[in-house]
Amino acid sequence: MTSLVVPGIGCVGQPRLLAGLDTAARLDRVGHLTVHGALPQYRADDLIELAEAIDLRGRGGAGFPFARKLRAVMRSARAKEGRSTVVVNASEGEPSCLKDTALLLHVPHLVLDGALLAAGALGAEDVVVGVTRDDVERSVREAIDERGPVGTRLRVSRLPERFVTGEGTSMINGIEGNPAVPNGQKVRTSERGLAGLPTLLSNTETYAQLAIAARLGAPGYNSVGLPAEPGTLMLTVSGATAVEIPSGTSLAYVLELCGSGPGQGVLVGGYHGRWLTPADASQALLSRQSLAAFDAVLGAGAVLPLPEDTCPAGEVARVTRWMADETAGQCGPCVRGLPSLATAVEQMVAGGGRATFEAVEARMRAVRGRGACSHPDGTSGFVASALNVFADELRDHALGSGCGRRVVGALPVPSEESPERLVVDWTLCRGHGLCVDLLPDVVRLGEDGFPDKAVMPVPGRLRPMALRAVRRCPALALRIQE
Repeated sequence: MTSLVVPGIGCVGQPRLLAGLDTAARLDRVGHLTVHGALPQYRADDLIELAEAIDLRGRGGAGFPFARKLRAVMRSARAKEGRSTVVVNASEGEPSCLKDTALLLHVPHLVLDGALLAAGALGAEDVVVGVTRDDVERSVREAIDERGPVGTRLRVSRLPERFVTGEGTSMINGIEGNPAVPNGQKVRTSERGLAGLPTLLSNTETYAQLAIAARLGAPGYNSVGLPAEPGTLMLTVSGATAVEIPSGTSLAYVLELCGSGPGQGVLVGGYHGRWLTPADASQALLSRQSLAAFDAVLGAGAVLPLPEDTCPAGEVARVTRWMADETAGQCGPCVRGLPSLATAVEQMVAGGGRATFEAVEARMRAVRGRGACSHPDGTSGFVASALNVFADELRDHALGSGCGRRVVGALPVPSEESPERLVVDWTLCRGHGLCVDLLPDVVRLGEDGFPDKAVMPVPGRLRPMALRAVRRCPALALRIQE
């Protein structure tokens, strides 16, 4: 990416993962212990029992039960003289996902607690945090230094920021100094991962949730959220704000809290996720069971409402092309299949006629179930969902009439020049500073307390917040222009 987006943070109800951030921007070691207290230690069987009691699942996309991963690593380690490793997958190669970035920038010790807790229970000899951003790497290194010596070797590894880096075998390959691409083999990391050892590999938020549960115990952890899906969960809303909510919270309420609505539809689960119609989004709860009724999943926790003023067809075409460009470049469905799918979608959107619908369907069938990882299936699923929810818009585009709306970039794609600018009228500006509170990634204040630039690019994902800044400026000193 050309610039690093620092997510805003928010919560519904009493925060757990984000506790303490009302008084500090980042919890150092002392602040972390003040808020959360000392970390209890668990034997392996007790940790598995805890994970089962709270139904802890991976928060990186697949939602695999954490207790089953622990058991699998334990079984495999017996054949390796008890040796194992632990890896924190902190890769967020999709620009719509920033919740794990928020955790590692603001509460890194909570994530390290969970990883070290698991390592202690397993007797693992190595804990590695795989990251892709400069600022996240610095935050984790600082946290490691603040801890001083620990019994397990603890380190951070910098990996390339790409979509496929987050795939399990890609992460392991990258940490070992090899290209961060999937190996295409059907061998689980719990059997052979880092250094050939059984490896417990899970997502950043999963380890943070484990650290919370270890302190609260199962009854305390289960006191929040749904009985069948207890606890809280992290979301990234509109590619800009990381929000902690109790499971089962209304999707419509979360969107309202973040200054948005369902618009033309809501993409849940990120670019491997599924679209909800506005009507479905108004009824859905943020839980596995509720979303399953709409053939959707939380995935990596990205929630992307599509505003009324953008072209759905153009947004879908942009993302499909970006996903095609983000392949590992090592198997046919990715190298040839996804670019062909992206081209077919672009031709459909450009008015290629009814035949382009058949071409898109054919390209989707050609890549499903054939990749070395889930990227081809996820991308084709994204397109298929768009064909269902935006059927009228895509038909109008294919037949040449289109919708007449421009593409504002509401679905974030990296390295993209923004078509819009936030402009300050110096004759009106009084330095109230509300704009920087709403748009810290766009507006910077100079030493005099006024914005340091008169014209600032507005990424498409931040356009709703920019509109709020314009409306809320007490001096009416802001406007948006192309």
